[in-house]
Amino acid sequence: MNSHPVRPPPDCRHPDWKSHWETLYSEKDHASVSWFQSHPQHSLSLIEHSGVGTKARIIDVGGGASTLVDHLLEAGYRDLTVLDIAHTAIRQAQGRLGERSQRVTWVEGDITSHAPGKPYHIWHDRAVFHFLTSEHDRACYVDVMQKALRPAGQVIIATFSEAGPDQCSGLDVVRYSPETLNQALGMQLRLVETLTDEHRTPDGGVQQFVYCRFVLNT
Repeated sequence: MNSHPVRPPPDCRHPDWKSHWETLYSEKDHASVSWFQSHPQHSLSLIEHSGVGTKARIIDVGGGASTLVDHLLEAGYRDLTVLDIAHTAIRQAQGRLGERSQRVTWVEGDITSHAPGKPYHIWHDRAVFHFLTSEHDRACYVDVMQKALRPAGQVIIATFSEAGPDQCSGLDVVRYSPETLNQALGMQLRLVETLTDEHRTPDGGVQQFVYCRFVLNT
């Protein structure tokens, strides 16, 4: 199993974030958090629409306990990395996958200061970017993302839409339209596909997400 911590530089460290998410995942099972999806159909369809094929390198940012990695393994994807700030979330996913977890690279770290070791065909993020409420943190994220992508790499991001909640898990969020998300990520990304999802939470609530697929201009 390939798993290693990332030690961010001082100006991008957020120990309060790590404490927050470690506490949340230690108190809740992965299936009881508000963003849980048993079958992440939109992420899977957008990855399929990218056309990169099962040999592509894919990173799931904030993937932690998400079931996306389960479905990608079942679909035959071979080069998967899951990054999350919470060790507890990663352990939940590894426990769920059992021996299959050894086919995944697991990275425990803060995405705003991650140092990618290899270029990815796809950067996937469902519900991390909208937690970055400061311009500095968003700039750090975008810098890491750009360094992590191959030429003509693709970015798939889901955030709360403009009609979504303004808080989640006790934290403020930033809501986006496809256009404002494209602007926040930088004009070097070209928006090629978008969709809106009315996500039903385990407790019966509804959260509106916007999903976007971008291609890096070369």
